[in-house]
Amino acid sequence: MQIIVLVLCFMVVAMDGFDVASAGYVAPLLKREWLLEPQQLGAIFGAGLLGLTVGSFVFGPLADRIGRKRTIVISVILFGIGSLLTSAAPAAGGFIALRFLTGVGLGGGMPTAITLSSEYSPERHRAMLVTLMFCGFTIGLAFGGQLAALIMPVYGWRGVFVAGGIAPLVLAPALWWLLPESLRFMLGKRWYEGEAQRILRRLGGDAALVHGSLDAAVGGQPTPEGSKRPAATLFNAHYRIGTLLLWVAFFCTLWVYYQISSWLPSVLADSGMSAAHAAQVSSLLPVSGTVGALINAALMRRINPFVVLTASYVVAAAAIACIGPAMGNPGLLALTVWFSGLGLSGAQTGANVLVAGFYETRARATGVSWALGVGRVGSIIGSMTGGLLLALLQSPRIAFPVFALPALIAAVAMSATGRLYRSKAVN
Repeated sequence: MQIIVLVLCFMVVAMDGFDVASAGYVAPLLKREWLLEPQQLGAIFGAGLLGLTVGSFVFGPLADRIGRKRTIVISVILFGIGSLLTSAAPAAGGFIALRFLTGVGLGGGMPTAITLSSEYSPERHRAMLVTLMFCGFTIGLAFGGQLAALIMPVYGWRGVFVAGGIAPLVLAPALWWLLPESLRFMLGKRWYEGEAQRILRRLGGDAALVHGSLDAAVGGQPTPEGSKRPAATLFNAHYRIGTLLLWVAFFCTLWVYYQISSWLPSVLADSGMSAAHAAQVSSLLPVSGTVGALINAALMRRINPFVVLTASYVVAAAAIACIGPAMGNPGLLALTVWFSGLGLSGAQTGANVLVAGFYETRARATGVSWALGVGRVGSIIGSMTGGLLLALLQSPRIAFPVFALPALIAAVAMSATGRLYRSKAVN
């Protein structure tokens, strides 16, 4: 069952990654078809990210109230329908509205999948297993670039969104039938007793544990049925400072990531590359992020995870600053994009794993979702201001070093969190 959970959550975040990247990959075609200005492209990018932000803040507490499984299924159906409708958008205004709807669904899928996979992973290997699961997101981003390069010459940009909508709607029934609810979530809740017994039998456990000591079976503590405010846990005396610092790190990370991923294809296309070639080069960002995430997960088992992630942010900042100066050299450009993803996506994936173990069970989904929600606010700023900065600074050689600054701020925030929570490991 643990394998099933990880595989299904992998598929959810992979489709999430594909859909998130879709607008960036088709941006050159949208710009040409609808004669869009950079500011209008920024609104298109920002609409989906605004939906992601809303979805993160709504679905996190929902997952802590109605369960992880139900929340994931609702999210997947919502973003599948939204993507299909986006493929039929007649103009930029409708496209923006539908990207918002799709984003709301996407905002609930990823953090809840992270939470559920964390709760079903053995403690000793949790960082690596959750990282492997979340690599589905970066693989989805990368696969999106390759698939978009194949689809766009034949079916145009609309075909990309048709593909991004059909897959989650096909997956939704499998999630409903195969995905189990979190045992930790069901702990101490009488109305989940029957479901918990069935899952324990599937795991080969003693169903009688449900009545008295289920916490021994899942390694958690019973959550009182009267606990209705998981959000309050994020700001109690113990978690308050850590919550705020982690939010700074997430805000800055997604700010710079979406600034780069949203605008790099357009910058490369404007420099003379074809849209398909620009999508392929840009896809190196998430591909290397998968490698970086695995490296970080392995290191986080042996070294303080806060130290590992701080170093990863520093690597990202240095590489991003070099993208602009490297644009005249194809080999050097690929190398800088590769190390940008290695550090930045690797750090973000590691931060997702860290925050999933940072909070207690009753607030875990809210903690993950709201951290990502705050990060989405940063992503909106990054995607919408990228064009303005490029126009203001007039040269990628100057713009990309400026783009790198939020990664340095994230490094400082993560380092400070580590100093304040030295004994707090991923659990």
